[in-house]
Amino acid sequence: MKPRIFVVNDASGAQSRSLSVALRRRGGETITDCLASITFDTTSSCGLVFPGIEPGELPDAVIVRSISAGSFEAITRRLGILHALGRLGVPVWNSAQAIERCVDKSMTTFLIQQAGLPTPPTYAVEGRVAAEAIVKRHMSSTPLVLKPLFGAQGRGIRLIRSPEDLPPPEEIDDVYYLQHYVRRAGPPFRDYRVFVCAGKVLAMMARKGEGWITNINQGATAEQVSRSMESRLESLALAAAAAIGADFAGVDIVPDSEGGLSVLEVNSMPAWSGLQSVVRVNIADAIAEALLAFVHQRAVTRRAFAHAAQPAMATAEP
Repeated sequence: MKPRIFVVNDASGAQSRSLSVALRRRGGETITDCLASITFDTTSSCGLVFPGIEPGELPDAVIVRSISAGSFEAITRRLGILHALGRLGVPVWNSAQAIERCVDKSMTTFLIQQAGLPTPPTYAVEGRVAAEAIVKRHMSSTPLVLKPLFGAQGRGIRLIRSPEDLPPPEEIDDVYYLQHYVRRAGPPFRDYRVFVCAGKVLAMMARKGEGWITNINQGATAEQVSRSMESRLESLALAAAAAIGADFAGVDIVPDSEGGLSVLEVNSMPAWSGLQSVVRVNIADAIAEALLAFVHQRAVTRRAFAHAAQPAMATAEP
């Protein structure tokens, strides 16, 4: 029987389509839809109803490509579905917990620091008064980078050199996430994106930009990583993904002017179009292969456990 994979995507694009094709080419059956289409239904034996799947049945695995913005209530319900799937024993890449940890930059930074990995000094506070106090304390030694707590793709990032640079509370929901600016050579400026999947590094790239914000969506270009950097980036990215508990992730790492490396972010729903342009490995194929191998091994383990349990049950019968 073909393993049935539910691909979560609110706006199916080229990467999700390539992932679905790769899964089908390897013997999987795929259904692509958004979390909003899945129903909590207590009249169903499993408590959930999926589009394209008979009530009472579940997919063999779920892979989350994107979750669109929504109200607090909508996002809570969608993440609740992922939590429910975990409780039902359905593999979810990435789990609700990993997604929550990555979406909240303050929690990502906390976990990275607690794991003993290098990351810039970071502060997350509520209220402009608290934010101003942090800026005043550090402005003589370093600028600070303000990031939206739930932002992505370099949007909303700004450099803070004085309290006057801070945006008003209503612009950022009164939450200020402030991180020491990492000084590095430039322009051009560079940082790194490392793609991790199932405990292995699939690919990595350098991102080069004329400005200090080096996201591909902000105009940076992708480059191959020098061989001398590969092993350092690999070990740091694997440790960062493990600290978050992510099955697959895009880990952002920045070099400093003294040759050190720091983890900036871990993305639990990473895009890979820029990365794919500079690496030979087919990233969609590699993700599909790793996920199906995981599903297959899980099925083998469950069958072996069930087979081993049968004699014990028979012996226990009167």
